[in-house]
Amino acid sequence: MVTAHPLPEGFTEIEVFAIGTALLVEALLGFCLNGLTIISFRKIKELRTPSNLLVLSIALADCGICINAFIAAFSSFLRYWPYGSDGCQIHGFHGFLTALASISSSAAVAWDRYHHYCTRSRLQWSTAASMMLFAWLFAAFWSVMPLLGWGEYDYEPLRTCCTLDYSKGDRNYVTFLFALSTFNFMIPGFIMLTAYQSIHQKFRKTGHFKFNTGLPLKTLVICWGPYCLLCSYAAVENVMFIPAKYRMIPALIAKAVPTVDAFVYALGNENYRGGIWQFLTGQKIEKAEVDNKTK
Repeated sequence: MVTAHPLPEGFTEIEVFAIGTALLVEALLGFCLNGLTIISFRKIKELRTPSNLLVLSIALADCGICINAFIAAFSSFLRYWPYGSDGCQIHGFHGFLTALASISSSAAVAWDRYHHYCTRSRLQWSTAASMMLFAWLFAAFWSVMPLLGWGEYDYEPLRTCCTLDYSKGDRNYVTFLFALSTFNFMIPGFIMLTAYQSIHQKFRKTGHFKFNTGLPLKTLVICWGPYCLLCSYAAVENVMFIPAKYRMIPALIAKAVPTVDAFVYALGNENYRGGIWQFLTGQKIEKAEVDNKTK
């Protein structure tokens, strides 16, 4: 570790190194797993379906989160942010863009699964492409707002990465957070909740559970919940009394999303898992159901 720069306030040397290491592991593991998902979609013809396009959208967003985490890890080992204030704004925008796109794409997959299992309607390429485009444009809209003055990007407590500034808790922050959490957390969460509840009831009637219907929503709540809770609490109380090292924990949990998503949406998908196996080994998958819903 570079010793020319002092330790960030509130952190010991071992804590800074541990956070940097955790970010690096999360970045490398998530990038490898989601990269494998992306390459398999490109190389294996059987995987190129409209439904799997939405899984691809999650993998692309999660790879972006991993790149963001890798930059944060590198800065953590340096003990300071080396890219200046403009770099901080870009890093914050990039982190929000990929995170929100991942959440929206997860809700799109839930919507698709609902229609596949409960209404027996198949997703068309045009619809899948439109949903993927909407997820990214919607994420871009909310991510650019802090750059235009509604909300603000600033340094994380470790000061080696950047995110939404929750330290002020003023009216600007509160209004942005309320709108952001409503449209990018609560509504996608509601879509996932209702979709997977309907699918679960359908599975109970048939007695054949094709995937764990509770896992996607649990992933959303467990991985993003602590960060949302911290930001929400900052809207009503000053969170700066919480030690900086503890305020870093929700961000570290959120950075684990790419790895968890890879197991939920790609490796947890029987068809997609078979395609990845074919890509790695050359052994052709059986032509069972080319159906990305066996997850």
